[in-house]
Amino acid sequence: MKPIYSSSQEAVKEIHDGATIMVGGFGLVGIPENLIKALVESGVKDLTVISNNCGVDDWGLGLLLKDKQIKKMVGSYVGENKEFERQVLSGELEVELIPQGTLAERIRAGGAGIPAFYTPAGTGTPLAEGEEVRNFDRKEYLLQTALKADFSFVRAAKADKYGNLIYRKTAQNFNPMIAAAGKVTIAEVENIEKEALHPEQIHTPGIYVTGLIEGEQEKRIERKTTRN
Repeated sequence: MKPIYSSSQEAVKEIHDGATIMVGGFGLVGIPENLIKALVESGVKDLTVISNNCGVDDWGLGLLLKDKQIKKMVGSYVGENKEFERQVLSGELEVELIPQGTLAERIRAGGAGIPAFYTPAGTGTPLAEGEEVRNFDRKEYLLQTALKADFSFVRAAKADKYGNLIYRKTAQNFNPMIAAAGKVTIAEVENIEKEALHPEQIHTPGIYVTGLIEGEQEKRIERKTTRN
């Protein structure tokens, strides 16, 4: 059985200054928002964060950004965060922007134990400057290395006491691969079931999960559009 933390604060107490963390989610969907808030409260700093995006100004990873706890951000899309833009332009934040598919594959490779791979994405662009490029079947490919983390935080809909996880809908986009790529993986879960999950329904096997925390979410909407 996996440890079940009594609070989000307990779950993040081992996170240290300078740690590299991966955070699941797609936009504001499927983000481990309670673990993120606990990180904000802990005051940990100089973090390298790997995630598809960096939340918004007042929610998700944007809260860590606001308190200047992130030293470097590795991600794909950052267009909804004005504070992110300000810190980048002022030189306060180091950024590595990666095409979304390449980011996903670099994380997946890290969890699978694959050190590097070649992709056509980014060839002929500034992303390829100074990087290894090879030709296969008369087409250029850019070498990309795997991404791994000291800690991974993911959000799941269901778990069992063995740490097996089930995600809901688009929360499956990055959470499963991030769960596999961390040395320590903490899963924030809506419901921890008393019975074992059905094997055919499991998205992340419990072998990848270090501990669990059960908690409700606000589930904010990233951009709300209404019409009469």
